[in-house]
Amino acid sequence: MRRFDLDALNTLVAVADLGSLSAAAAHLCRSQSAVSEQVRKLEELCALTLFLRGKKGVSLTPAGDRLLAHARSLLRLNDVAWLDMQGVVLSGDLRLAITDYFRPTDLAGILKGLGEQYPRLRLHVFIRKSALIEHDVERADFDLGISMSIVGRGEESDEDTAHRRVALRREPLMWVAGASYKVDRSAPLPLITLPGHCSMQRFALAKLTEQRIRYFVAHTASGISGLQSALSAGLGIACLNASAVPGGVRALEREIDLPELPMVEFSLLIPRTGESDRVREAADVLINRFK
Repeated sequence: MRRFDLDALNTLVAVADLGSLSAAAAHLCRSQSAVSEQVRKLEELCALTLFLRGKKGVSLTPAGDRLLAHARSLLRLNDVAWLDMQGVVLSGDLRLAITDYFRPTDLAGILKGLGEQYPRLRLHVFIRKSALIEHDVERADFDLGISMSIVGRGEESDEDTAHRRVALRREPLMWVAGASYKVDRSAPLPLITLPGHCSMQRFALAKLTEQRIRYFVAHTASGISGLQSALSAGLGIACLNASAVPGGVRALEREIDLPELPMVEFSLLIPRTGESDRVREAADVLINRFK
């Protein structure tokens, strides 16, 4: 029986999450040809096609989707083994503020895994808007924060005088709609949005206005779960990051001419004020777990 290369599986996860070989190459700090070669070797090992290549990126085949689940599990086990060998034992209370756009469909499972790995750690999780997390990072309301910024708008940064910022992952933004939604090119687009204080939603509306695309707000959800439900019900279209797109919802890029969207970056924010060994150790764990 042949064994999988964990490095190649990590590449598989990056390509699947980011939607293209070039984006994964940038994220992994490798050449696109090196990433392509690792994917090719995985497909050769499995004797199956794992990705479908298209003009605008790649998408998983059913076999690729199955391997992705195994890859995530194996990489988590690798992290557990490495941290155990380093003697990292987390305990006590940890307050974590997370943007509601961050991997909403599998966040609960990730947090459950943390609890199982570190049974003496008591997690206190707050789901908040990125703007509030950025604003409150030095106010001692939480120990660590995960926020989202739009790449290319000057929001993301490697250095900050108020707090440390560690890039976790990048994902594409997408125009999406439910399986039952029918595009009507003669009518204004029905949009599903979050309230106006959401900067990402304001950005999406501004892009439509810039290109003089007619739209109206058909449904305003109070949070990501409500937005996902409205999408699944076919009430309209929305702008979402890749990991927030629920099952049964499709990308619209091939069905209608919509503005191109950039990547978003998720970052771990670590307050400098009063940073303890416990917070530093927790940050190292979360960086490995949430990438």
